[in-house]
Amino acid sequence: MTTKVVKYVGRTTDFKGKTLWEIVGSLKNFGVGRLIVRQVFNRYPEPSFMKIVKVQTCPDEERRRVRVWVEKTFRGRKLPEITEIYRTSYKPDYQLISKDEEQELYKRLTNEYNYSDVILPNTIEMPPLMKKFIVRDHEKKGLQTLKEFIMPLSYKHSPNRVTRIAKGDEKPTIQFGMGLGKPISPSLYKGVPLE
Repeated sequence: MTTKVVKYVGRTTDFKGKTLWEIVGSLKNFGVGRLIVRQVFNRYPEPSFMKIVKVQTCPDEERRRVRVWVEKTFRGRKLPEITEIYRTSYKPDYQLISKDEEQELYKRLTNEYNYSDVILPNTIEMPPLMKKFIVRDHEKKGLQTLKEFIMPLSYKHSPNRVTRIAKGDEKPTIQFGMGLGKPISPSLYKGVPLE
């Protein structure tokens, strides 16, 4: 008897579950009012799930896609606006939460997670090379050298952001800075000034 060897070719995936259409297509009223979760969000300790509000099928387009509007709770915080899922609805990464588990999930949400606001800075110190370029440029042009080398920070907008950005002179709770910080392997940096 010979054994058959199966060799998979192509990209690996971390998706575990069903497409959104497979879930809502098999439920009464397309699952409005039920909770679903994406497997990739299970990596967070806080509960992340979505409550289905409205479903619209897309008969003219691919069979695997569907438009679903949900009330999204991400990392223990309910987002203020309803979110539309369309572009990721074909991914086999959704799971239906059973009605027994729904109540436990809501209890975890209200009891366990009290957040203190994380405030991100709106400015950062310039990188060392940029500082040198600016000083050299100002000296060439005969301009006064800057006293503070600070530049504004720009963040990518995300509806899933659980942090907020400092406004005006508000003091951030997290500071970013230039430098290597404290290395995990200090022996690799012997003789290198880290600050």
